[in-house]
Amino acid sequence: MRLAFLLFAIAFFFVACGNEPKAPQAQPEAAATNDQPKYSDAYLDNKKRKEQAESPDITVTIQGLSASGYAKLIGSFEGQNYLADSAQIGPNGTIVFKRKEPYFPGLLYLLLPGDMNLQMLIDLDQTFSMTTSLGNMAGDMKVNGSVENQLLYESLQYDEKQRVAMQAVATKMARFKPGTPEYPAAKAEQDKLVDDRRQYLEKLFKENPTTLFTSFKRAGQNPDLRDCYKPDGTMDTLRYGYNYRQRFWKGVDFNDERLLYTPVVSKMLERFITELTPQHPDSVVKYSIFLVDRVVDKPEFFKYFANWIVLKYDPKESTLMDPQAVYVNMIERYFTYERAVWSDSAEVFGLQQRAYEMSASLMGKKAANVQVPGMDGKPYALYDKKAPYVVVYMWNPDCEHCAEQTPKLVQLYNQMKDKGLDVYGIAVNTEDAKFRAAVKKYGMPWTNVFDVTNKSIYAKFYVDNTPEVYLLDPDRTIIAKNLQVDQIMTMVDRDKAKRGLK
Repeated sequence: MRLAFLLFAIAFFFVACGNEPKAPQAQPEAAATNDQPKYSDAYLDNKKRKEQAESPDITVTIQGLSASGYAKLIGSFEGQNYLADSAQIGPNGTIVFKRKEPYFPGLLYLLLPGDMNLQMLIDLDQTFSMTTSLGNMAGDMKVNGSVENQLLYESLQYDEKQRVAMQAVATKMARFKPGTPEYPAAKAEQDKLVDDRRQYLEKLFKENPTTLFTSFKRAGQNPDLRDCYKPDGTMDTLRYGYNYRQRFWKGVDFNDERLLYTPVVSKMLERFITELTPQHPDSVVKYSIFLVDRVVDKPEFFKYFANWIVLKYDPKESTLMDPQAVYVNMIERYFTYERAVWSDSAEVFGLQQRAYEMSASLMGKKAANVQVPGMDGKPYALYDKKAPYVVVYMWNPDCEHCAEQTPKLVQLYNQMKDKGLDVYGIAVNTEDAKFRAAVKKYGMPWTNVFDVTNKSIYAKFYVDNTPEVYLLDPDRTIIAKNLQVDQIMTMVDRDKAKRGLK
């Protein structure tokens, strides 16, 4: 099911409310209450739903399509594309998909030669026909025997007609800036088009409440944010950003697992976490919890969201300054024996163990006062360092990137050792002879320590890749990590500015 059969660009979009601007990335606000609407809980597990579906007998006729080659049905599941079926293109552009095993209910794309495609909603009723022309596949589409696809293409045809009117209004509004006498009339015209579309869709939703079309189309709507604009037409930026995040998931029915077999949820997840959430560890943690807590009792959504976020911010892959903070919080909160029922006990133990090893060295925590043997075999404590700012430099003699960064750190240390910066160097995963030879080779003038057992630093300072740079402030709190050497003084200066120091 998760086979990434084909990488192709699917032009799926959220229909915008006129010219609504993209939500700005503001600092996180207080956690919101869950105002998720109550949808029907009558949906079946999608695997069971597939078992109840009829055997497919689907005929698609595309006038003008050459009778050569194959058409492919491409499905998606949790953001991954897979090949659902294929069929030869026959005379008159006729394509027939007929087999005993039903397709998973969801959205399929009919991929044609030349990278052309059309959408197809699949639910229990999998016997229907679709007829259109090559030059205007959505506009000329006629559907017989499928309420789902009839609704889908009626709405697409409505959107196309309205798009022309929306573009005309947008052109008019571009001539008038907020605050001018002409702007309110143009804005009112735009608002009417938006309201007309919402009323049109709500009528379809009300008349067809349990269809996949309703669940799919409702999920893909942008939130209405017109109340985030001031009377003069200018945007209230803070309110806009807050309400965008609060309302972003309002249209998604988390009871409907069919949505996981469409692109809508995966695209929303990516956008919510990586675009609408400021890429700061605290913000990512906050809004990850905000989202995942909504689906803890929806097993398939919960498993998908929790795993996606953990993989996205795996410290080995992420460029976030402290991805360990996201990883630790997600693992400790959701990957427990009680909640992560899709994993066996050994997997859960391994994840919890890794999170424990990271947990003491997250940004904002006070660094552990490790004591590690130095070049003379005597233990040297980190807190013996008296400089206001201390770099904890974790490195390996055989590391290529360390060979690049170490000389830069030596240069920085020599420049700043009398100006409030010191270095505590910890060699990891090496041998004593290599450690000593490398210290001599690079002329590393700071305190250098090495514990062949790693016991001195285990679960106190975590390192995935070397070199790992931690920056400690005067209180010995970790204020930055995963740094390049040329970023160290920027972070020092930033912390000094917060403290009112020069």
